[in-house]
Amino acid sequence: MRRRHTWMVLAGGVAAMMIAMGIGRFAFTPMLPIMMDHHLFSASGAGYLASSNYLGYLIGAFILTFMRIKNRSLLLFAGITVSIGTTWSMGEFHGLDAWLVLRFLSGLASATVFVIVTSIVMERLSALQAGIFYGGVGAGILLTGIAVPLLARSSEWVGIWKGLGLISLVLGLAAWYSLGGRNEGTVKASPSSNEASSSARRIMVCLTIAYGLEGLGYIVTGTYLVAYAKTVSNIPNMTSLSWMLVGAAAIPSCVLWSMIASRWGKKWTLSLAMAMQAIGIAVPVLIPNKAAIFAGAILFGATFMGITMLFVAYAKDLFPRNNRKIIGLLTTFFGLGQIIGPLIAGHLISGNGSYLSALIGAALVVLAGALSLPLGIGRADRLAKPIIPELPR
Repeated sequence: MRRRHTWMVLAGGVAAMMIAMGIGRFAFTPMLPIMMDHHLFSASGAGYLASSNYLGYLIGAFILTFMRIKNRSLLLFAGITVSIGTTWSMGEFHGLDAWLVLRFLSGLASATVFVIVTSIVMERLSALQAGIFYGGVGAGILLTGIAVPLLARSSEWVGIWKGLGLISLVLGLAAWYSLGGRNEGTVKASPSSNEASSSARRIMVCLTIAYGLEGLGYIVTGTYLVAYAKTVSNIPNMTSLSWMLVGAAAIPSCVLWSMIASRWGKKWTLSLAMAMQAIGIAVPVLIPNKAAIFAGAILFGATFMGITMLFVAYAKDLFPRNNRKIIGLLTTFFGLGQIIGPLIAGHLISGNGSYLSALIGAALVVLAGALSLPLGIGRADRLAKPIIPELPR
């Protein structure tokens, strides 16, 4: 019975991640070239919309880092509802100002669902099940890659957004059935400890910086990959196909990276994953053909959620209690990087009409993050002991 309950919680977590992250957050990527074809906004406008979403994500994560939560189920319900509503409303409202507000609220909902669902689900899952849980983001991306071209056959961009909203509603019902009402109550404070290892704190600083660099670099590809793919090849549905590859590669990635980390350790595994992602970002613009686009999409999909999982798991190893606050802290710096990335990239693309400088710059930022981990942490990870953080409630 307990095993059945665990798998129900896992299924609900996957559905929630598909709604808030795979659709609510990333459906904008395959929709971007469609909306730009209708001259609804420019590349810089797309950057503002992306950054508005990530500003909401940043604020949501920051608030949750310090907020005392009395009822996680209620907050989860609010996050899922807002995510569904903002996805639908992207087709209901017209104009950049309205979309900026909607993307901001969508980002706020994404952070809420990510942090709350992760804190709920990760309390009950094995390492393998955790990999499946994070694969929900990839499943949502794959779903958008399939749904967008199918909906586009019978609808304009307005109908596509509303169709995605209806899909989110169905997933939302499944998520709430599995998770709702099972996790109410205040999360009690854990006893504090003054035996804070300086090595553990040093590692946490390095993780925070590297995760911020990852947020800044990866999101440029997460925003503009599909739009760039359309400039390289005229293959029908090239944009959707490249995005489907991202999702398909992301689904098993967390399980695979977890297996690698169990042998190599999280520090070196993170460095490898980020270096591979940097290559995946740079290759499509250095070798502008469809094979490079597909390779870049696969490398991007195979790394971005695995990197997120490993950062969270690494931090939780150091600070095993009050993990919601640690997740919120990491997500805050990640979100800050995500705001900066699209703004800079959007202006670079609009200014010179090329994706080259934006994507190469993003690749270098991610590579810097990859190098900062072994250089910054050094041997501290061997000396660090798990500690209970004294974080404000």
